[in-house]
Amino acid sequence: MVELRDVCKSFPHPSPKPGQDPIFRALDHVSLEIQGGEFLTLLGPSGCGKTTALRMISGLDTPTAGQVFINGTDVTGLPPYRRNVNQVFQSYALFPHLTVSDNIEFGLEMQKVEASERKRRMLEALDLVSLPGLESRKPDQLSGGQRQRVALARALVCRPNVLLLDEPLSALDAKLRQNMQIELKNLQTKLGITFVFVTHDQEEALVMSDRIALMNRGKIEQLGTVDDLYYKPKTQFVASFIGETNLFLCPVASRNQEFVTLKLGGVHDLRLPASAVESRTKEVLISIRPEKIQLQHKPFSGHNHFTVMVEEEIFKGPSDALILQFHPDASTPLTRQVRMQSLVPNFGTDQQVIHRGDKVYAKIHPDDVVVVEEKTD
Repeated sequence: MVELRDVCKSFPHPSPKPGQDPIFRALDHVSLEIQGGEFLTLLGPSGCGKTTALRMISGLDTPTAGQVFINGTDVTGLPPYRRNVNQVFQSYALFPHLTVSDNIEFGLEMQKVEASERKRRMLEALDLVSLPGLESRKPDQLSGGQRQRVALARALVCRPNVLLLDEPLSALDAKLRQNMQIELKNLQTKLGITFVFVTHDQEEALVMSDRIALMNRGKIEQLGTVDDLYYKPKTQFVASFIGETNLFLCPVASRNQEFVTLKLGGVHDLRLPASAVESRTKEVLISIRPEKIQLQHKPFSGHNHFTVMVEEEIFKGPSDALILQFHPDASTPLTRQVRMQSLVPNFGTDQQVIHRGDKVYAKIHPDDVVVVEEKTD
């Protein structure tokens, strides 16, 4: 449905520092294919290029180089009104002097749709976003969530091939935002329209997306499903941006045909299948999600278990984050001590089994260790 083909967008840097590139690359050779009926999210920190990419699709901006295709047609040089896409902005951009019905019908009026058909489609759109009976109100008579729904109805009433959403939920309070995430995804599934959603909020992206394009410094760092980015990060940036994780740089201590042994923190043995690490690798960066670390008061059997101290206990509602310090012994210098975070269910004050100051045992299953980067030198 949508394709960005080697798209670049560059600006002269307003005040380059000595030795800095005088050209700022908002998009740096970005290629992306978005399928029909897909909910794709452009995710990343501020300044990564996600909104610029959205503007390329909408026609509000033109690429310095590259092409934009919608439904197989090259639209790179076409204005927004000839692309059959619609956009919902962060500010909603409703006309304050017009009623809800007039706001929704505005695009249809520009398309010279007959009045009776405009009204029918307006009422249909209001019903779709669960706002029947509010057509005579003005925007200042609506709550934030209602204004957001009106902006959605106005965008959907023209029946676009693609709906572009630029952080439309950022102005809502936390509870309403969570509710609208679910409603938006249900609406997209019901309509089957291609949604391209921009956000810097990783939780929002994880809840709503079929696929996520995680952007960093004008490039797509990784494109994939929620599971791909969370459980199979390909770079350190992806592993650290999506959710919480423990990152360790580990030298390869030894290997045979079956196993490779890493030195966690340069001290503690962590054994993985030999196939997990290439034969020439000398050092690896690994990612271990906090919820994957098993904890108990009695020792584990087998390999990859460690004695740890609970250094800090952080309440997070349904779970507790525990900061663990590998228990030092006579052979472990203080400068080589290793810390990691574990996430455990919160069973309530009277039922918690692990507390700050406890000495417990941790186990890491090899399948829960993701090799993010490998160094051969």
